[in-house]
Amino acid sequence: MTVTYTVTGMSCGHCESAVTKEVSTLPGVTDIQADAKSGLLTIAAEGPLDDEAVRAAVDEAGYELVGRTA
Repeated sequence: MTVTYTVTGMSCGHCESAVTKEVSTLPGVTDIQADAKSGLLTIAAEGPLDDEAVRAAVDEAGYELVGRTA
């Protein structure tokens, strides 16, 4: 299952790394692509993702998850 979220506040590679590091700790996550330029965070996981857990991980990294993209 792959889900894409919109994240605000990312502006560089360090931002991408910080978000990736926090989100990678979530259970079942197999791949993460954080793109500061577009503000998109794409997560591949073995099963459904808990949006609130993703939000908490992004918050922990210092950024804001705005929501899922369609």
